[in-house]
Amino acid sequence: MAKILQLETATSVCSVALSIDGITTFSKEEIGQNLHASKLTLFIDEVIKSAGLAYGDLDAIAISKGPGSYTGLRIGVSTAKGLCYALNKPLIAIETLKMMAAGFAEQNPDYEGLICPMIDARRMEVYTTVFDNKLNVLEETSAKIIEENSFENLLSKQTVTFIGDGAAKCAETLNTETALFNNQNFNSAGNMSALAFKEFNLVNFEDVAYFEPFYLKDFVLTQPKKKV
Repeated sequence: MAKILQLETATSVCSVALSIDGITTFSKEEIGQNLHASKLTLFIDEVIKSAGLAYGDLDAIAISKGPGSYTGLRIGVSTAKGLCYALNKPLIAIETLKMMAAGFAEQNPDYEGLICPMIDARRMEVYTTVFDNKLNVLEETSAKIIEENSFENLLSKQTVTFIGDGAAKCAETLNTETALFNNQNFNSAGNMSALAFKEFNLVNFEDVAYFEPFYLKDFVLTQPKKKV
């Protein structure tokens, strides 16, 4: 049996799950600002204990690799790499947007439209891509500023369901009958179970020493405004 510990820290969701042969068996998560540094290792320990396992029983560590929050990704990837080094276990990386789309597809097996996961990148910009209902990529991952004509070529032909914390702010801009919005949280580590198990069976592991998160955009440090 493949026992995989899965971590998701790319957004405001701090999420940990354990899967066995691609099925989520235990999970723990919480949504809030600046949770990852204080909660992630506690959630990991709680999930491991709930499963009645020792850390050495794990077969791999899977991380949601981004795009997403720079700080959240750094914390998640650093924790995953630390576990891999300490336990001598392989590292699996799953793109965050694909994890989200997989969660939607699993919960909506009869859905025939397209899936567009969105992660908030401030103002009207989002990290996004487009999948069909079989999780085939139709548009490459990008940082996109949402305007009235965004996704026009897709929305004119078929239904597109927008998901994720970046989707809600786009609802008024993408105001067409074929644009649907699902506000459920799909940034859950449990949504990578089948994806991680597939990569495990393919022995598609990352180089722990050199692996870096998929930031998509460079981190820009802004100076706080001076008080007058």
